[in-house]
Amino acid sequence: MDHSTKKNNKKRVAIVGGGLVGALNASFFAKRGFDVAVFESREDIRCAKVVKGRSINLALSHRGRQALKHIGIEEKIVSMGIPMHARMIHSLNGKRSPIPYGKKGQYILSVDRANLNKELLSVAEAYPNTKLNFNHKLLDWSPETGAMTFHGPDGTEKDLQADLIVGCDGAFSATRKQFLRRSRFSYSQTYIPHGYLELTMPPRNGDFAMEPNFLHIWPRNTFMMIALPNLDKTFTCTLFMPFEEFEKITTGDELLGFFQKNFPDSIPLIGVDGLIRDFFRLPAQALVWVTCSPYHVLDRCVLMGDAAHAMVPFYGQGMNAGFEDCLVFNEIMDQFNEDFAVVLPEYTRVRAPDDQAMAELAMYNYIEMRAHVNSRYFLFRKFLDNTLHFIMPKTIIPLYTMITFTRTRYHEAVTQWQWQNKVITRGLWIFGTMSIVGAAYLLLKYGPKKPHITVEQLWNQVPALKWLQN
Repeated sequence: MDHSTKKNNKKRVAIVGGGLVGALNASFFAKRGFDVAVFESREDIRCAKVVKGRSINLALSHRGRQALKHIGIEEKIVSMGIPMHARMIHSLNGKRSPIPYGKKGQYILSVDRANLNKELLSVAEAYPNTKLNFNHKLLDWSPETGAMTFHGPDGTEKDLQADLIVGCDGAFSATRKQFLRRSRFSYSQTYIPHGYLELTMPPRNGDFAMEPNFLHIWPRNTFMMIALPNLDKTFTCTLFMPFEEFEKITTGDELLGFFQKNFPDSIPLIGVDGLIRDFFRLPAQALVWVTCSPYHVLDRCVLMGDAAHAMVPFYGQGMNAGFEDCLVFNEIMDQFNEDFAVVLPEYTRVRAPDDQAMAELAMYNYIEMRAHVNSRYFLFRKFLDNTLHFIMPKTIIPLYTMITFTRTRYHEAVTQWQWQNKVITRGLWIFGTMSIVGAAYLLLKYGPKKPHITVEQLWNQVPALKWLQN
């Protein structure tokens, strides 16, 4: 069905927040024929000299791409990104080991947040039934009437009315404040003890300083550094570590000592001067995790993106989950013929369990990225999962594949992963037990009558078991 030609009684949709999810949502609603007004508290980033705000590079994957495809700009955005086919693990001794993300040909894309946001705003603005309003800060709104009050660019207050208010205004959402005043609204905000700080790795002789088609990771158990490629041949390196560790580094010498101890191969690539300049330019930034439920109030307001579920950035799903919110809402609008009284509660019912499962997974993946990737058992399990997936593609699907390369519902992916884990772990135990029993039987049957072998010697004969322990 082509929604752009569908007759509509021109209901007014006010989208609060002109970031990634708000700008994308504007196109989704405009395509359906609604009158759309976007209100962004900051200036238009397409005109700004300096773009303020977060700049952690984004990893675009299948869910986000499907949402972009819906508004016709998937190919354009893909052409502006850099494919990353695998993680590249940097050991302390300088050794580099790739761990592919999925099957051959599967990759995630490193995309620039500001460029993507600019594109999405321009696509939305091209609809004649969309108006973008910048420097408009939401002061208050009414769940009963849809009346909204903004602080406008000229310093005066502006009032307007909307049939539907869509809060896409981030982790510290002004829209969500009304939800907090209502009964039976659950809300949780958690700051993790780790902060992040960004460093730039410049090009080398006009080219990338490292292999570009990888997400580079320096896992160091309690902290880590990652690097994502940019179109200008730089890498954006992000150091994630506990705030107390950041606070210990107060001088250039202490910083160099810390990097020589933990990331020695990165120093010549970033450059001593650039490292010191970037590290001390801004303090480490905090990472917040927000969950709430329900996502709607009456038939008047709904939250999407970080306003509903801000997550830590370690699974690369924050933006993808926000973009999929728009897709899911759109699918429910089709299902219930745009009746907000039915669509909004159904959206909460369907989407909240998925986003909450993803927020928890994002936290788990931080431990995987900074610590588990160092373990041989983790690498063995990755290999085993991928092999089993190759043999039984419908029965065993790696968690990362379900999350990143399919639209399997997040909470269903977690349930499937937990089941697979049980089955595979049990299989390994059975295989290990049978191997030991078999070895003992052969030893008793064919070995010397008087056993000259101790348990310790027998253990030394089974290097595979010791290898997996490491």
